[in-house]
Amino acid sequence: MSEPIEELRAVVERTPPDERLASYLQKVHRRAYEITDADVQGLKDAGVDEDTIFEQTVVVAIAEGLRRLDAAERVIG
Repeated sequence: MSEPIEELRAVVERTPPDERLASYLQKVHRRAYEITDADVQGLKDAGVDEDTIFEQTVVVAIAEGLRRLDAAERVIG
């Protein structure tokens, strides 16, 4: 595997999910296309800062991308 991919894996591994964002992160993972401004505003209203929301969103998106890459590599062989 290439070095940048391994760096992304390391980012995912060292960034634990913030439990305050559990349902939001599930939505990002399964149905990211349904995320709305209201979802993000709800987190902000609950006291989660924008940096945390951004970081957690990116990590979940990276993790899902890596999962798909791994699945594709298994198929290709």
